[in-house]
Amino acid sequence: MKIAVTGKGGVGKTTLSATLAWLYGREGRKVLAIDADPDANLASALGVPAGRIASLKPIAEMPLLIEERTGQRPGAPGGLYKLNPRVDDIPEEFGLRLDGDNIVLLVTGKSKEAASGCYCPENVLLRRLLKHLVTERDEVVVIDMEAGIEHLTRGTAQGVNAFIVVVEPGQRSLQTARAVRDMAIGLGVERVFAVANKVKSAADLQFIESALEGVEIVGSLSYDPLVIEADIKGQAPYLVSEKLRQEAGRIKEEIEKRIGR
Repeated sequence: MKIAVTGKGGVGKTTLSATLAWLYGREGRKVLAIDADPDANLASALGVPAGRIASLKPIAEMPLLIEERTGQRPGAPGGLYKLNPRVDDIPEEFGLRLDGDNIVLLVTGKSKEAASGCYCPENVLLRRLLKHLVTERDEVVVIDMEAGIEHLTRGTAQGVNAFIVVVEPGQRSLQTARAVRDMAIGLGVERVFAVANKVKSAADLQFIESALEGVEIVGSLSYDPLVIEADIKGQAPYLVSEKLRQEAGRIKEEIEKRIGR
């Protein structure tokens, strides 16, 4: 199972990503949780202590690794570099294994835009890494993305089983969701799912459903003060909120039903 989760900042995509990773880990499945958002918060949502989070470094910010694998140091003028660098050992070498949860966390970060020229080695390594994770690994892969799909190439996007846009009741969130849906379809993703978050009433859910006509909504997460409190304290939300665990579990089951486990 390969799942990519995106949405406007603050809508709860990281909470959903962490909870889905935990649910699969609790089943005994090996899970790779990938933080591909430059504003990296997946470690905190997984309950990683602050001291260990401080030691995590995004792959995009490892110039020696990038040079070793691509043959080109980031920022160096000109030169040739490998377009198909080795990446299969990166999760084990640079990932953080969460004790007892069958989860390995890998923070990729984001390279600067390819149009900036000399930063191409980062782009090459990250895109190759994501393609490897999505199309060549047997583990469950959950990718916490930024509000877009710039990380994905056409081949990688087509390898994702479930592309999920998290939305909340609000026009800006819905506008982002529609834009992401269009980009995903442009990359060949056949089915884009949505998850409604911070839902306080049936009216909230109805508002989201009517605004996202044509997008399959696979479930909703209630507005939950315990989730907000967990975020403030740096705790894993799924460990403190039974409601979140139950609702995310139903979302997981619905996704599997629709795509075929």
